[in-house]
Amino acid sequence: MDIKGQYWTDDDSDGENESEEFLYGVQGTCAADLYRHPQLDADIEAVKELYSENSVSVREYGTIDDVDIDLHINIGFLDEEVATAWKVLRAEPIVLRLRFSLSQYLDGPEPSIEVFQPSNKEGFGLGLQLKKILGMFTSQQWKHLSNDFLKTQQEKRHSWFKASGTIKKFRAGLSIFSPIPKSPSFPVIQDSMLKGKLGVPELRVNRLMNRSISCTMKNPKVEVFGYPPSTQVGGHCKNIPTLEYGFLVQIMKYAEQRIPTLNEYCVVCDEQHVFQNGSMLKPAVCTRELCVFSFYTLGVMSGAAEEVATGAEVVDLLVAMCRAALESPRKSIIFEPYPSVVDPSDPKTLAFNPKKKNYERLQKALDSVMSIREMTQGSYLEIKKQMDKLDPLAHPLLQWIISSNRSHIVKLPLSRLKFMHTSHQFLLLSSPPAKEARFRTAKKLYGSTFAFHGSHIENWHSILRNGLVNASYTKLQLHGAAYGKGIYLSPISSISFGYSGMGKGQHRMPSKDELVQRYNRMNTIPQTRSIQSRFLQSRNLNCIALCEVITSKDLQKHGNIWVCPVSDHVCTRFFFVYEDGQVGDANINTQDPKIQKEIMRVIGTQVYTN
Repeated sequence: MDIKGQYWTDDDSDGENESEEFLYGVQGTCAADLYRHPQLDADIEAVKELYSENSVSVREYGTIDDVDIDLHINIGFLDEEVATAWKVLRAEPIVLRLRFSLSQYLDGPEPSIEVFQPSNKEGFGLGLQLKKILGMFTSQQWKHLSNDFLKTQQEKRHSWFKASGTIKKFRAGLSIFSPIPKSPSFPVIQDSMLKGKLGVPELRVNRLMNRSISCTMKNPKVEVFGYPPSTQVGGHCKNIPTLEYGFLVQIMKYAEQRIPTLNEYCVVCDEQHVFQNGSMLKPAVCTRELCVFSFYTLGVMSGAAEEVATGAEVVDLLVAMCRAALESPRKSIIFEPYPSVVDPSDPKTLAFNPKKKNYERLQKALDSVMSIREMTQGSYLEIKKQMDKLDPLAHPLLQWIISSNRSHIVKLPLSRLKFMHTSHQFLLLSSPPAKEARFRTAKKLYGSTFAFHGSHIENWHSILRNGLVNASYTKLQLHGAAYGKGIYLSPISSISFGYSGMGKGQHRMPSKDELVQRYNRMNTIPQTRSIQSRFLQSRNLNCIALCEVITSKDLQKHGNIWVCPVSDHVCTRFFFVYEDGQVGDANINTQDPKIQKEIMRVIGTQVYTN
């Protein structure tokens, strides 16, 4: 039987091949037609019509009345740095594998769901999060779905469209984020918690004109599935798509809605994060106690061993930042967030609780965390046992320090910025996809340049988890705001080096001459350790960030002190750490063409691309 030019396969033999897999799209006989539900045929054809021939593949298990439907979700819309931080392969689709009853389809048992990328064998945490989300979505929909119900709704819609072909064309042009009007002609299956969020009295064409970015795919039919880079347009990513094109298209549309904003929702409860400066780059668990318990007991934190093995220098830096914040006299203000760590001896209680802060106990546990250098020299399990003997909360705290980081940090290879004179150089991307998209839109309009941002290392524990914020006139402000409210930057390294040396009670800005003298002195003293040292070996640390900033009229330039009042116009790019009073060259000017060329060279070899 030819279904729009496609065939289902089966085998005429009586016994040998009864359990073999049958692939959709290959010519064969029609023996399976008696057992295959026609609504499944219709839904598969809808996927192929609206996406492409390669967007769906089918595998039948005739003897057990099962069928696997593989739906291929294109994620090429993700920026390269986002894909790297999320550990996904943007050139390869994410596959949703749903197993239905072959003969019953929507009248059968709720389908099982798998989410994977064929070539992504390890660390596919995003797949676990998406599987949980789609499982909840399917369970809710399955309460109301049936083959007859779907057929009835589609017939109603088709009869409504017959009156005027223009209406269907108008609907087909709408984004998946456009709310569906509440009307008998537009039936929508929705969660009771979402009722009231989807209905809008009238559809406005100008909503379509406000999209800053849409996903461009090879098949022009898929323009109906364009989506914006953020939930700023009203949180539409949780809207329930229409069943107009069947259940398979509906779940694909829902997955496409959710993927760009996974970092904005808790991986456990799927509720939106509430952060001071919006969402950060990496998906994370929220601070609700039930989520912390689930996160711990489900073993999602078990990736800590891999992190110490593959990103040891970064873990070393995270621990150093945590220590600096905890030892600061301003810890009650800057040590944010405070850890939520389950007590290993009593999984029903929190050993570290943001509602009951105990900095002394936290310090004791942190002091028992072995140096990362030691941890990389032996068996991780053995070292964990040693830490457990010293303090049973040391290892859980280390897990929290690693998993709570919501920025993407990578140690730079030898092709680093040599003029910064430190081996401890990192690529630092902390902006979520939404902010990065807004930044790039502004960059196209106004252009951008690079500038330094100096802040004491004690502040970076919070910055990596809450973002680079405008601290002027808030409790976080330390240096005053002589030039107004905003994020302070400078094209001159010496100015930002001065700010980075603040803290621990020493709030006097060193002059440029003092910095030059210190730089010359440090570079004439014989070095007792190799400059290529892999790990930080001192607790006396200074740091500085190199940021990209939009050169719009909002950027206020007061000589070499710049103030950007729009936080979306500043994105971190690089991070540099200095030990024991060392400083980089105080005469670096990011506006020097040679310096800009060197920055762009290193950026070109890293994850970030313009």
